[in-house]
Amino acid sequence: MLKITNLKSGYDKMEILKGFDFVIGENEIVAVIGPNGAGKSTLLKSVFNQCEIYSGKIELQNKDITGLPAHELIQKGVSYSPQGRQIFNNLSVKENLEMGGFIFRDKKKIDKKIKSVLDEFPFLKEKLNDLASSLSGGQQQMLSIGRALIQDPKLLLLDEPSLGLSPKIMKEVFQKITEIKQKNVSIIIVEQNAKQAIEIADKIYILKNGSVDFVGSKNELLKSDKLKHFLN
Repeated sequence: MLKITNLKSGYDKMEILKGFDFVIGENEIVAVIGPNGAGKSTLLKSVFNQCEIYSGKIELQNKDITGLPAHELIQKGVSYSPQGRQIFNNLSVKENLEMGGFIFRDKKKIDKKIKSVLDEFPFLKEKLNDLASSLSGGQQQMLSIGRALIQDPKLLLLDEPSLGLSPKIMKEVFQKITEIKQKNVSIIIVEQNAKQAIEIADKIYILKNGSVDFVGSKNELLKSDKLKHFLN
């Protein structure tokens, strides 16, 4: 689905990712974990062209998408749910979902996509006309993910979806992520909660100082000493 080769990226002249290589297959969940400042969010921002790319290549289904503007990336099937949810608090739930469909000119198509998301997140049906700011933290996270799903992605980028959530709500969010995968969506999830991310991932990357410190399956990670060092 996505292949990144020798990527160097960052902000202004500060290089965060330093020759980074990454691969995610179709219908996979890949968890990206690591300490603060390792480059996890920068990975997602590089894919979605929200930071500077100094060199390297990003390919979606064998086509170069390096540095494409966000609206073109969305049209090609890449959607992004950023850290901290970043919903529109002064808009209703319905209006937030409609914002997710801005790439579609056909209102009937937007309405169809919204219906699909409401089927995925039934509680939102009861909140459609409520301000997004009135939702709980978990509900806001579901809304953020739902807004990204309006765009009918092939690849979904999730940055810290468990941030600020209670353990119970966090479990519900991760369960929903696994359900989304079943709809043939590849998912890259950046997480500080390593335990939860590892549980649902087909493959795990550990980043350290802008480079890959480990890549492999959950079983391979558990057999190595990398997770112990990371958690310590």
